[in-house]
Formats: sequence, structure tokens, C-alpha cells
Amino acid sequence: MTACTAPDAPQGQRLHVTVTGARRAAGNATITIYGPRPERFLASRAYLVRQRIPLRTTSAEACFALAAPGTYAIAVYHDENDDHDFNRTLIGMPAEGYGFSNDAPTVTGLPSFDAVRFTVPPGESRMTIRLRY
Repeated sequence: MTACTAPDAPQGQRLHVTVTGARRAAGNATITIYGPRPERFLASRAYLVRQRIPLRTTSAEACFALAAPGTYAIAVYHDENDDHDFNRTLIGMPAEGYGFSNDAPTVTGLPSFDAVRFTVPPGESRMTIRLRY
């Protein structure tokens, strides 16, 4: 049974997100959905909705109710110590796993909104995001 087929899953426009590749089953996968405005992507408290899914295996699933079809973007991180913060090393590099919609590359820093945005059609949609460390 997936999150979107669970008895308590949201009704209407839904987005099923699967996060894979956690290096260990600890903490949670924090999945954050952003709307169509590029300036709000990754801005503090500018997200539409967020879920923290406890990691009991190296993957997690979540079901989001969306207001309407349209353009969205997703950022995910593996909050291994469950402190609700994306931890970094002393030199500013990520200390926890992370990922973005479209598996957008992060070779020279954060991906652009154009690299992570995707269109959600009417009905139910799916997105799989692989964590990177």
C-alpha cells in the first residue's frame, strides 16, 4: 500500500512523492513542495506544504493534496538526526542527503528553479527523487 492509496490519503488533486537512496534508516525524509514562483523556491517559509516522513527503510513515500494542476518544485533532505534542520559541515557542504524534483543536478551549487520545476496535470501524479550525499 502506498501513501496515496492509504485509507487516510488526501482526496482530489494528488502528488505521490517517493524518496529513494537514503544511506541509512534513521531520522526522516523532509519533503517540501513549492509553487510556480521562482523567487519563492528555497526561500525561508515560502513553501506550500511540507511533510516529514519517518525513515523505517532507505526510502519513503508521501501523498500531497494540491490545490490545482500547475507548476511545482520539490526539495527533499534526509534529516538523519531528526533535528528539523538541513545540517552542513564546517566548510558549508551538505552533511545530510538531499535531492530535487527532476533529479536536478547540483554540481556547482543549488539547482535553478527551471531545472526543478515540473507540471502536475489533473488527477494523480508521481515523482521519484533520489537522495545524494
